[in-house]
Amino acid sequence: MSANQTAVQSNDQSPVLVDFEDGIAWVTLNRPTKRNAINPGIVYNMVRVLEELEADDRCKVLVLTGAGDAFSAGMDLREYFRGTDNNPKERIKLYRANAQWQWRQLRFYAKPTIAMVNGWCFGGAFTPLVSCDLAIAAEEAQFGLSEINWGIIPAGVVSRAVASLVREREAMYYVMTGETFDGRRAADIGLVNEAVPRERLRERTRQLAKVLMEKNPTVLRTAKIAHRMAAEMSWEQATDYLMAKVDQSTFHDPERGRDNAMKQFLDEKSFKPGLGAYQR
Repeated sequence: MSANQTAVQSNDQSPVLVDFEDGIAWVTLNRPTKRNAINPGIVYNMVRVLEELEADDRCKVLVLTGAGDAFSAGMDLREYFRGTDNNPKERIKLYRANAQWQWRQLRFYAKPTIAMVNGWCFGGAFTPLVSCDLAIAAEEAQFGLSEINWGIIPAGVVSRAVASLVREREAMYYVMTGETFDGRRAADIGLVNEAVPRERLRERTRQLAKVLMEKNPTVLRTAKIAHRMAAEMSWEQATDYLMAKVDQSTFHDPERGRDNAMKQFLDEKSFKPGLGAYQR
């Protein structure tokens, strides 16, 4: 697919919107009157959008956010659950597609991903939030694992997602009480990288995306996937795996980033690691 082809088409009525801006694909869950609650429309469109953006050269970094005053209020109880009560085949298909985009695709996505949490983020929305590589939240954003108040538990893989980032005491507190917390607290407990005032949210996200775009894309992709995989391995397994990934990224890197960085650091004295990227 060439860069001039339109891989993703959306309009104001689409459940998922895609806008391109200088290498950033802004992917917006678009049900603002329902606080972007995740329904079948969002599920199936997100699977498609993620597949298409992976091959779209206009997308260097993907930012996931929500329309209006919410990131996402979680799963749509009426359409996602009750709507499939009497249709087990459709429920299985829907559950599989939801797992596909929320963590199978996002966690190992070929391009960097940032969750931009602009407002409400509840329940099932925690999974795509955690699955994104990085997350920036508005200080005013409201988070909650409110399932306990509905007589249910944080299911799907929400509990697994939360456990991968948040310390157990904090996670257990919010799982068991259902209390809400704001963006500042989300940053304190490690659920997001940082929280900024809402008026600065988009610009801070844009700045972070530009930093990622300066990196070698082959090495960046390998580094993020390697970290996720190694985190669940023993030390011995991780040693062997990571050395193999180093060789793999070196072999597949069209920029020959390792060789260029070594040359600029050792021979030309023009590159100082930690102070910026090598000259591509």
